[in-house]
Amino acid sequence: MTVAAKPQKVTLIVITYNWPAALEQVLNSVARQTRLPDEVIVADDGSTDDTKQLVKSMAAVFPVPVRHIWQEDLGFRAARCRNLGIAASRGDYVVLIDGDMILHPSFIADHLMLAEHGYFLQGGRFKTTPRETARLLAGGRPVFAPWADVDFHVFDGIRRLYSFRAPALARWKAKGKNGGRVMSCNMSFWRSDLLRVNGFDERMEGYGAEDRELAARMENAGLRRRQLKWCALAAHLEHKTRAQVDVNDLSLPNNRIYHATIEEKITRCELGIDKHLSDPVIAS
Repeated sequence: MTVAAKPQKVTLIVITYNWPAALEQVLNSVARQTRLPDEVIVADDGSTDDTKQLVKSMAAVFPVPVRHIWQEDLGFRAARCRNLGIAASRGDYVVLIDGDMILHPSFIADHLMLAEHGYFLQGGRFKTTPRETARLLAGGRPVFAPWADVDFHVFDGIRRLYSFRAPALARWKAKGKNGGRVMSCNMSFWRSDLLRVNGFDERMEGYGAEDRELAARMENAGLRRRQLKWCALAAHLEHKTRAQVDVNDLSLPNNRIYHATIEEKITRCELGIDKHLSDPVIAS
């Protein structure tokens, strides 16, 4: 019987913007992983120098290589920023998180446990209360349990049922149909699949839909999305949201691009990652 190939090298990409206090705790949680990523890329959407200095100081003592990829602050450009990180990556497998996500110690191991060719993975997040956020920013360890100080009722957060790690249940759940809310704060992909669809569509600027649009193109290309439940847990630090009141509002340019991708069954964007692959700064 042929055994499905597992990733040989994993890159963790952390997107950030002007919240070094959160990024520090995120990176501390990365350093505590039972299976460390092989490299960490901090994809920076235009932060000021305090973030650069934090990454530099932590990289000097971090257990794996850490790189800081920065782009000019011209507004919310997460699609381009993540593409820069993916272009710079050296792993055959890529895990994406946001710079406000404090990870369970088995987070990377869980993504790799369920990684399989032909699939990409979608995880969730705990939505911490302001009180819990303050505790975590002060260096406290996150609690991943049904009694955690988080909001289990918010529409884009983990439900109480899934709030603890159970690998056997996670493997069972991952065999089900596509489902769950697409959120690039906790996703993973084979790098070759990301290159195949040309990464994120950089026409999409401003908050929202760039992750759903990427997932739609990958599914149009024949890939399947697996849910991560009871594994790959992460605590999301509370902050003011930039989400629109109606995330499906078709007057928003990003949503129109997203719906065109679905309706026209587009598999590859034109303005994507390929233009960054030969950049000597990114490739160095």
